Amino acid sequence: MAEERLQRRLAAVLAADVVGYSRLMGIDEAGTLARLKALRRDLIDPQIAAHAGRIVKLMGDGVLVEFGSAVDAVACAIEIQKHLRKRDPSGAGADPIQFRIGINVGDIIIEDGDIFGDGVNIAARIEGVAAPGGISISEDAWRQVQGKVAANFVDAGEQSLKNIARPVRIYRLDLSQKVAPSSQASRPLSRLSDEPSIAVLAFNNMSGDPEQEYFSDGISEDIITDLSKLSELSVIARNSSFTYKGKPVEVKQVGRELGVRYVLEGSVRKAGNRVRVTAQLIDAESGAHIWADRFDRDLTDIFAVQDELTKEIIAALKIELSPVEKALIDGGGTKSVDAHEFFLRGREIWYRHTKEGNHQALEMLTRALELDPHLASACALSAIIHLQDYLNRWSDSPLLALERGREAALRAVALDDREPYALWALGAYYLWSRRLDEAIGELEKAVSLSPNLAAALGALGLALHYAGKSEEAIECFNRAMTLDPYGDFYLHYQAQAYFQLGNYGKAAALLQQRLTRNPQTDISHMLLAASYGHQGRTAEARAEWAEVFRVNPNFSLEHRRKVLPYRNSSDFESVVEGLRKAGLVA
Repeated sequence: MAEERLQRRLAAVLAADVVGYSRLMGIDEAGTLARLKALRRDLIDPQIAAHAGRIVKLMGDGVLVEFGSAVDAVACAIEIQKHLRKRDPSGAGADPIQFRIGINVGDIIIEDGDIFGDGVNIAARIEGVAAPGGISISEDAWRQVQGKVAANFVDAGEQSLKNIARPVRIYRLDLSQKVAPSSQASRPLSRLSDEPSIAVLAFNNMSGDPEQEYFSDGISEDIITDLSKLSELSVIARNSSFTYKGKPVEVKQVGRELGVRYVLEGSVRKAGNRVRVTAQLIDAESGAHIWADRFDRDLTDIFAVQDELTKEIIAALKIELSPVEKALIDGGGTKSVDAHEFFLRGREIWYRHTKEGNHQALEMLTRALELDPHLASACALSAIIHLQDYLNRWSDSPLLALERGREAALRAVALDDREPYALWALGAYYLWSRRLDEAIGELEKAVSLSPNLAAALGALGLALHYAGKSEEAIECFNRAMTLDPYGDFYLHYQAQAYFQLGNYGKAAALLQQRLTRNPQTDISHMLLAASYGHQGRTAEARAEWAEVFRVNPNFSLEHRRKVLPYRNSSDFESVVEGLRKAGLVA
C-alpha cells in the first residue's frame, strides 16, 4: 500500500505571544485572563478575520495563525500592535499587555488542522527575538511585502535562531516612526554634509569558493581603512556598508539610505597564485560611472593592487592629500601575504562578536604575528578582543583579559604610533581602566589620524561621557552615527549621555529606537527601565526590567557598577535610583 502523501502548501505564518505572561499571571491571574479574553474578542480575532487569516492554535499566552499572503499577515500584525499601543482593556494601574509577533513565509505541512515544518518553526523563533510590542519578519516575508505595506523596515541582519540550522536574516518593523515611502523605509539617517562622501560595498567573491569570502571582504575593508584617513572625505563604516552584502540593491538606493554621493563596488577572483580585482566608482545620484579599472596580478602583488586602487579613487574624486595623509596611506601594513591572510581571517571571525569567535580570531592573529611580529594592526585587534572578553565576562579571568589587552595595545603603539587602530585600542584600554584623561588623549590622536574611524569616535564619546562631559560626548556620537548609520549601539550611547544630563524623555526615545532595531540587548532594556522610573512610568519600567532578564538571565547590576568607568559614582547611582523609584531594586 502506498505511503500517504503529506499535504503541503506555501503560507505566511504568524506567531505571537504575550510579553511577561508568567509575571502578569503571578500579579493578577483572573484579571490577566479577563484582559486577554477581551483583547481577543475586541481586537485580535476581528483583525485576523479581516485579513483572511486562520487561527491554527491558541496557547495560554500566544497564538499561531496561517495567512494566504505575507501582505495580509504583516498588515494584520501592524493593526494589532497599533491598536494595542492605544488601548488595553485593563483596570487602572494594571501593567499593559504587550505582544511579540514573528512572521515567516515558507513551506508548511498540514495535518488534522494543525501546521508543522520549518515555515512554522522559523516564525516561532523569530517571534522569540522580536521586541516587546514589535514585529519581526523573515527576509522571505520582507521580499513579498516591499512597497505593498506602509511601514518602516529595519534590517537587523542574519541571526542564529535556536534549533534552526541556518542563520535567518530578519527585518524589524519600526512602529515608533511615522510611515515613510517604501523607497525610503530603511533609511537610518539624513544625508552627510556637502563634502565628498563614499560607501565601499563588500566586493563580490568570484572565486567559486565560499571560504574565500574573508579575502574579498578584507580587500573592501582595507580600502575603507585607507580612505578613512582622509580629512576631506566622509567614509561610511564597514558595519553599515556591508549590510548590503549579498542583496540585490541599486546604487541610487544605497546612496539615499547611507546619505553618500559616491559608491564603490567591485569583485575579487583568487585562483592559485593569481588574483583579479575589478572596481568601479559610481555617482550615487545620477548612476553614472566615474571610474573603473581591473587589476590582474600575482597574489604577492595584492598590497600594490590595494594601494593603486585607493590612489585612483582619490584621484577620481579630485581630493588633494596633505603630506601627512600621503604618508599614512603609503606606510604601515605587512609585506607577508600569509600574515595578511591570517589577519584577514581573524578580523572576519571577530565580527561574529561571540565568545567562541573571539577565541578563534585570537588564534588567527597569533599566527599572523608569528609570521610578521611587526604587524601593528594584528596587535591592535588582539587588544580590542581581550577588552571585549573583559567587558562581556567571556574570560575565566576578566582581570587577566584586561591585562592582556593592555599589553597588546602598548605593543601595537610601540610598533606604529601612527596606526589609528593601535591608538584606538590603547585609548579603549585606558577607558575601561578608568584612566579617562589618558583615554581621551589617545582617542583624540586616533581620530586626528583617521577622522572617519567611527569606532574611535564612539570610544572618545564614551570617555567624555564617563568623565562627565556628555554635551561633548553627544557631538562624537552624532558624527560616529553619521559614518555608521546602522550602528544601533550609538543610540544607546546617546541615550546614556542624555540620561546623565537629566533628559530622561530623550533617553527613553533613543532607547526605544535602539530596541526596535535590536531587542536582544540587556543594557538598553535596563537603562530604559531606569528612564521610565525617573518619569514615574512604573508599569513600563517593570516590563523593561523583565526584558533584561529574558535577554540575559545572568544580568548583574553590580557587575555594571564595577565595569562602567564613571568618574563620578553618582552618575551610575542615578541609574540605580531610577530603578528604585519603579520598585525594581531595594
